[in-house]
Amino acid sequence: MKRKMRKRSVIIVAAVVLVLAVVFAGPACAAEKKFFTIVTSATIGNYYQVAAIMAQSFADRVPEVGVTVEVSQGSVANAKMLGNREAESAIMQNNIAYAAYNGVDQFEGKPVKNLRAVASLYPELIQMVARADSGIKTVMGIRGKRLLPGDRGGGSEIDALRVLAAHGMTYKDIGSVDYLPITGCVQRLQDKQADVMSLTTGAPAPGISELALSTDIVLIPIGEEKIKELTQKFSYYSRNVIPKGTYKGMGQDVATIGVTAQWVVDEQVPEDLVYKLTKALWEKDKDGLSTADAVAKVHAKGKDMQLKTALIGMVIPLHPGAARYYKEKNLIQ
Repeated sequence: MKRKMRKRSVIIVAAVVLVLAVVFAGPACAAEKKFFTIVTSATIGNYYQVAAIMAQSFADRVPEVGVTVEVSQGSVANAKMLGNREAESAIMQNNIAYAAYNGVDQFEGKPVKNLRAVASLYPELIQMVARADSGIKTVMGIRGKRLLPGDRGGGSEIDALRVLAAHGMTYKDIGSVDYLPITGCVQRLQDKQADVMSLTTGAPAPGISELALSTDIVLIPIGEEKIKELTQKFSYYSRNVIPKGTYKGMGQDVATIGVTAQWVVDEQVPEDLVYKLTKALWEKDKDGLSTADAVAKVHAKGKDMQLKTALIGMVIPLHPGAARYYKEKNLIQ
């Protein structure tokens, strides 16, 4: 597998003993070992944390592969990196995978046709979080306020713009807009330098949980009429609920819409390798755990990672290696 050379920060999460084995076993062993990168998001985000656990699990279950996890700016950046063949795989929202593959929205005229799906991992919800003292209780209440929609051009921003549009608003109706990763959004709200942020991520999101410990927050619901409008217009959106108690001080369920976090690879990744990784993701090993089970032991989103939902929200072609596994399980023909 080829990749472009460039400076980047890579967090090696394969077991140290395996790395040392490659170093000291000589050229023959090193040549046999495959290295495989998963690009994710900020370290405080679900993508990074889930992928890090996956990588540790794969070190035991697929030992011929050295899996690394890389920090990035999220779904849009991840799709571009795969398009440029700067990484073998990524976690991204399925709506961003759709836009990239079909050359629409942020990828207008620049389709990324080498994207192939491995699995849907867990739902990601649009979470509009306001300081309780901002007075914001509805989406319309964001008018004139200070909004943080995530990174510029990222999946969270696109989702925020669509929710605003459904309510007849654009950025012209907002007091101010600033683009920051989740860590920056959390800090701005803590410091009272912003009123509301909109992030599309799994719930509970570590960053929002952290914010709720220091700041009284309100999660803003999307009205049922607008949910219906958005889910009918965009097939990859679905109605979801953020359950009460998800975050400190959250006393009731909050209706919203969501997408799916998907594990996506470059089409050039060998079929046999993707097959082994897909099998390791879902099938129990000698320790009685699958990689999905290993995630569930230490991260809340692991409970949503199930074989029965692995193909939900698929909007790009499956990689042949993943398809081979799902055919064996009679999930596809």
